[in-house]
Amino acid sequence: MKQFITHFLLAAKLLLRMPGYWVPAVIFPSMLFSFFGVSSADDPTRSAYAMASFCIYAIVGVTFYQFGAGIAQQRETAFDVWSRTLPGSRWPSLMAKLVTASLFGLVSVASVIAVAFTLSSPAVSGLQLAQLVGVCAVAAIPASLMGITLGYLASSRTAVAIANMVFLPLAYLGGLWVPPGRLPDVIDTISQYTPTRHMGELAWHVIAKASIPTESLIAIAAFTALFGVTAWLGVKTDTKRRFG
Repeated sequence: MKQFITHFLLAAKLLLRMPGYWVPAVIFPSMLFSFFGVSSADDPTRSAYAMASFCIYAIVGVTFYQFGAGIAQQRETAFDVWSRTLPGSRWPSLMAKLVTASLFGLVSVASVIAVAFTLSSPAVSGLQLAQLVGVCAVAAIPASLMGITLGYLASSRTAVAIANMVFLPLAYLGGLWVPPGRLPDVIDTISQYTPTRHMGELAWHVIAKASIPTESLIAIAAFTALFGVTAWLGVKTDTKRRFG
C-alpha cells in the first residue's frame, strides 16, 4: 500500500506540473460538446443523452488515448528506466497510473457536465448525475487498462497514431457521436462487440431511469479481464525486451 501511495503521489505531481499536457486533454471533450452536443439544447431529454455520450467519450479519451500515449512517452525517459531497475513489484506503479488516469478522466467528465448545464438544461436529477459519474468511473477501468496496453506495446513515435486508429473508430462504433438507432445496420451489429457501446448503454440507461442491462455489465467485466491480461502481457513483453 505504501508503494502504491508513493507512486500515485509521484504520478499526480508529475502531471500537475505539466498543465500543457493534461489541461487540453481534460477540456477537449467539453469543447466538442459545446460544438456538437449543444445542437440538442432545445430538448432537455436529447441534451441529457448527448451529455451522457460525451461523458463516456471524455473518460475513454483521457484514460485510454491521452494516458496510453503518455505512458509510451514516459517509458522512454531516463527516470522511468532507472525506476524500473529498483527492487519491487510493477503492480503498485501500474495501479497508481490507473487511478491517476481515472481521476483526471473524471475531471474531464465534470467539465462536460458543467458545459452541458451552462449551454442547455439536461433532464436529469442529482441522483442520475451521481449514477452517471459512477458509470464513468467503472468505464475508466477497462479504458485505462487498454491505455496501459498501448503504452507498453507501442513506441513513443507510434503511440499517438495507433491511439487515433483505435479510439476514433471506437467512439463512432460505440454510438458516442451518432446515436445507435441512427447507425447503419451493419455498423450497429459491429457496435454490439465494442466496449464503448456497452459503456454507452450503461450511461444511457441511467438517463432513461431504466435497469442496467445485464449483458452490458457482463461485457464490461469481460473487456476488463481481457485488457487486464493484455496490459500484463504488455508490461512483461516490454520488460523482457529492454531488461532481459
